[in-house]
Amino acid sequence: MKFLLKLFFIAIIGIFIYEAFAVVKAKSKTSDIFSNALNEKNIKITLNDFTKERINSLLSVQDPAFYQHKGFDFSTPGAGKTTITQAMAKYLYFDKFTKGFKKIEQTLIAWLVITPAISKDDQLTVFINSAYLGHVDGKEVRGFSDASKVYFNKTFSSLSESEYLSIVAMLIAPKAFNIRTSSKQNSERVGLIKELLSGKYVPTRNSDVFYGQKI
Repeated sequence: MKFLLKLFFIAIIGIFIYEAFAVVKAKSKTSDIFSNALNEKNIKITLNDFTKERINSLLSVQDPAFYQHKGFDFSTPGAGKTTITQAMAKYLYFDKFTKGFKKIEQTLIAWLVITPAISKDDQLTVFINSAYLGHVDGKEVRGFSDASKVYFNKTFSSLSESEYLSIVAMLIAPKAFNIRTSSKQNSERVGLIKELLSGKYVPTRNSDVFYGQKI
């Protein structure tokens, strides 16, 4: 029993050292990573292209406490398991992401590396340009600008409100709510999002991200 207990503590110490090293390594790369992500060649759309209402809609669905939390949020109703900051950590710091320890590492990077160094507006700018929004003809669709062109053959600024929300609806599960291949599910989610934004639906717990819809 004592031997197993020692092994347990050794494993815990090993995990702590590994994660600490991962955070230090991530911190050393952060300036270059975000300089590249915010380079004008990677920015097709800015926060100035969004109305205040559209920003509010996006955050209400995707990360309600974005401007208040420290990179992670396990308590806000409707927030889900992954904040925008964590999504940026996953996209920018991992070549291959798996659950388990990588989720811990993702959270630590969001909390201890990205949040202290990168402004919320810059994080959100990277997110709106890089968020994964499905595959079309074998190619990834990344960001709101490309999604507007691919799914509606429109510029972002010319989207109707329902079209915009249909893109927002995809963020939580791009395949399950794909505008082309799962149009019914997407339309249903858009309706639920409108209820959320109007106050008719109020999430009851952190994991309440589908608003009662079955997928």
